[in-house]
Amino acid sequence: MTAQQFASDNYAGICPAAWEAMRAANEGSAVAYGRDDWTFRAADAMRAVFAHDADVFFVFNGTAANSLALASLCRSYESIIAADVAHIETDECGAPEFFSNGAKLLTVPTEGGKLTPAAIRRIATTRDDIHFPRPAVVTITQPTETGQLYSLEEIRAISAVCRDLGLKLHMDGARFANAVAALGCSPADMTWRAGVDVLCFGGTKGGMAVGEAVVFFDRALSDGFDYRCKQAGQLASKMRFLAAPWAGVLESGAWLDYAGHANAAARRLAEAVAGVPGVETVFPVQANAVFLRMAPEVTAALRGRGWVFYEFIGGAARFMFAWDAEVARVDALAADIAAEARSGAASYRQDRV
Repeated sequence: MTAQQFASDNYAGICPAAWEAMRAANEGSAVAYGRDDWTFRAADAMRAVFAHDADVFFVFNGTAANSLALASLCRSYESIIAADVAHIETDECGAPEFFSNGAKLLTVPTEGGKLTPAAIRRIATTRDDIHFPRPAVVTITQPTETGQLYSLEEIRAISAVCRDLGLKLHMDGARFANAVAALGCSPADMTWRAGVDVLCFGGTKGGMAVGEAVVFFDRALSDGFDYRCKQAGQLASKMRFLAAPWAGVLESGAWLDYAGHANAAARRLAEAVAGVPGVETVFPVQANAVFLRMAPEVTAALRGRGWVFYEFIGGAARFMFAWDAEVARVDALAADIAAEARSGAASYRQDRV
């Protein structure tokens, strides 16, 4: 087995609660295409977690979840307002536009990927002529691509401007569990009570092998969504294997425990390298992501030591932590960062002599 890396929380294996649920679902046969007891059970568990009679759909991945959800909220001649570094803009290969038959993404320059009510109002009211794609949806990512959180007050404020302008509010929650664990609030308070219409709840980054949930808090908005899933190749014939892990993690409460552990690992790294010369934390560490700015020779040296990580969003090195983050491995990463940064600083001072 290779040593644990923190380049992405997608690197993690299947968490025990999901694994056990899949094993149990594998006993005997079950009705296909989501008409099985496991899928009903998982959907009911989701409704219980949100304390709301929502319409719940399970799909294979986040690209499909976000793209199909957004397509259900707007027409082809309308537009979707998003942050400039939103995942749907930078990493979905045009899937939202494709599945909506051409709806346009209108991106807003942001500080760390967070939209504001003023920015939304400004772009939504810039033009109202027939030559411009009419705004229909606002999408926010919680946590953002930079690992920052929208507070409940910020979500409510965004929801208020959406209602005022007649826009729907979608939440990309690929790491929704990390946000709930970090804020210590209820899932309901962060979503439908705050005015969110549709949530894409990430399962893969939360410890599942595969699978995301699309949660419609307004059932009227989900009309025909089952057909969208089928047409897009997202209707699993053996749906119980997408749904059962959700029952496992939600019913046990493990989803929040796992997220809390991942968040704690991120804080542990950030605290360990705080004050190290030449290492700068670029964004506040609020969930399970740490972005560090280091000299090129330091990042090269870390890779030379075997560490794997990505550099993007301003050129910072990103470290992501999952449910299975090993404390000893986190400490080893912190020690290597400190050693290489101090070595680089010492070399710089020597060169200056």
